[in-house]
Amino acid sequence: MAAMLCYEGKLSLYCFLGGMASLLVFYGAELFLHEQSIWTKVALSVGYYISLNIIIRIRYNPRDYQIAVRATFLGTVLSAGVVVFLYTQDQYKSFGIYAILMALFHYTEYLGIAICNPKTLSPDSFILNHSIHYGLAAAASWVEYFVETHYFPEIKTYKLVWIIGVLLCVAGESLRKVAMITASKNFSHIVQFERHNEHELVTHGVYGWMRHPSYVGWFYWSIGTQITLANPVCFIIYAIASWKFFHDRILMEEITLLNFFGEEYIEYQERVPSGLPYIRGFRVEP
Repeated sequence: MAAMLCYEGKLSLYCFLGGMASLLVFYGAELFLHEQSIWTKVALSVGYYISLNIIIRIRYNPRDYQIAVRATFLGTVLSAGVVVFLYTQDQYKSFGIYAILMALFHYTEYLGIAICNPKTLSPDSFILNHSIHYGLAAAASWVEYFVETHYFPEIKTYKLVWIIGVLLCVAGESLRKVAMITASKNFSHIVQFERHNEHELVTHGVYGWMRHPSYVGWFYWSIGTQITLANPVCFIIYAIASWKFFHDRILMEEITLLNFFGEEYIEYQERVPSGLPYIRGFRVEP
C-alpha cells in the first residue's frame, strides 16, 4: 500500500502504526512486569506516546507535524481500545470497541483521500475537527455511556448489542470507503461549488445503487457507534441529528451537481434513489 501513497499518506501510515506500537509496549510490560499493576503498564505506554510525540515534534516541519500528531494519536487510541476491551470489566468492554471503531474511521478517512484524491489532502482530512456539533455529540455519548455504566452497568454487557452495533459500523464504513474509492478524484470532504475540468458524474458501482453512498455509510456508522455503546438516548439523538445533517448536506450538494451536470443529473436522480430514508434531495420542478 505504501508504494501507491503520496508522501503525506506514507507519513500518516507510519505514524499511525507508530501509535499502535504502544500496544506492543503494553504487552512487553505485561510479559516482563507481569507482577506489576496494570497502571504501571499503562504508564509505560503513556510514556511511549509522549516520547513519540516529542520525537515527531522535533523531526517534522509544522505542516507535517499536524499530520503526524493526528495519525499517532489515532493509532494510540486504537491500541487503548484493545487494552480496554481485553483488560477491563465487562461493562467497559464496549467502550474499547467504540474506541477502535472511532480510530479506524477517522484514520481511514485521511488514508482514503490520500489514495483517491491527494490534491485535496490536508490535516483536516482526518475530520477530527469536523464541527463543534460533531464534538459535542461525541462528548454527549461519552457522558451517557459512563453515567449509565455507573447506575445501570448490566445494560452495557449485552454482547448481542455490541455485535449488532459493530456490524452496522463495519458495513457503514465499508460502504463509505468503497464510495470514496469508486468516486476517486471526484470525492472530496468539502462540497465543491465550482466545476473543475476533471469533474465527472460518477454513476457506476455503488453509485448505481444510491446517489450518496458515502453519506449513507456515514449515517449508519454513526448510529452504529451508539448501538455499540448501548446508548439508548444518544441512539435516538444521533439518528435524528444525522438524518437532518445529511438531508441539508444532500440538498446543498445536489444544487451544485445540477449546476455542473444539468439534464444528466436530473436523469440520474430519476433513476437512482438518494440511499437515505425520506431524503429526496433537491429536485427541479417541471
